[in-house]
Amino acid sequence: MQKSRKRKQAQLKSSTKSPKSTDYNVNATIQEPYPDYPRPTPEECLAVRDDLLSLHGFPREFIKYRNQRLQNSSINNGEICENKETVLDGLVQTILSQNTTEVNSGKAFVSLKNAFPTWDDVLAAESRCFEDAIRCGGLAPTKSSCIKNILKCLIERKGKLCLEYLRDLSVEEIKAELSNFKGIGPKTVACVLMFHLQHDDLPVDTHIFQIAKTMGWVPAVADIKKSYIHLNQRIPVDLKFDLNCLLYTHGKACRSCSNRKVGRQKKESNDNACPLLAYCGD
Repeated sequence: MQKSRKRKQAQLKSSTKSPKSTDYNVNATIQEPYPDYPRPTPEECLAVRDDLLSLHGFPREFIKYRNQRLQNSSINNGEICENKETVLDGLVQTILSQNTTEVNSGKAFVSLKNAFPTWDDVLAAESRCFEDAIRCGGLAPTKSSCIKNILKCLIERKGKLCLEYLRDLSVEEIKAELSNFKGIGPKTVACVLMFHLQHDDLPVDTHIFQIAKTMGWVPAVADIKKSYIHLNQRIPVDLKFDLNCLLYTHGKACRSCSNRKVGRQKKESNDNACPLLAYCGD
């Protein structure tokens, strides 16, 4: 395993091939917490993306978002494509997905829409009734309160229940707007940016954070917030979407690299358990 890992790192270090884009300054207005930390390199990001794509294929649960990106590109090229999912739908789906599985959050959103066809219906509904509609997704009181607060704030600030105006704003303006809503943190904002507004802003959840630490893509002392800033400035823009989807999927499936202690045990017992172990430092 040592020879394989060192050979992989040597190849990446000496490689002259780089991704199409090396612009990793989407968050340029935010101070880089680790400006002298050299990883991940663009070449390494590309190699990891390709290894995970060969291992998993592109995750089915994210295909619709990839297609939306392709549609968005077609629109920019003069073709007309219809996207029925609103930004507000996407934000609420992201909130419902917190601390639960995709299956449960999906059921909660379908249940919500069946019980309350419009967001005006949600706003007018009693809290208890709304909680019952999303209870299958877990943490119903907390999520209900957060969603209701967003709807109330939208009515007060904009006069209607719509977030489509965000499509015309810059990344930093969108972050500022969404951060004004109580209960909306950086991860939720990043998810809305990447999956529902087709911006290249990489969310960092627990899975991606653990893998990044295991591979040495962030310093050992890094927390999840600083890791988010660092990774968004180091990872090439055109690889962020794929890497986010693939690292998240891999983190759920592979304990070898999503948990450092388990990863070390796996490296000793099964060198071929995970392709990402070839990128791990000592």
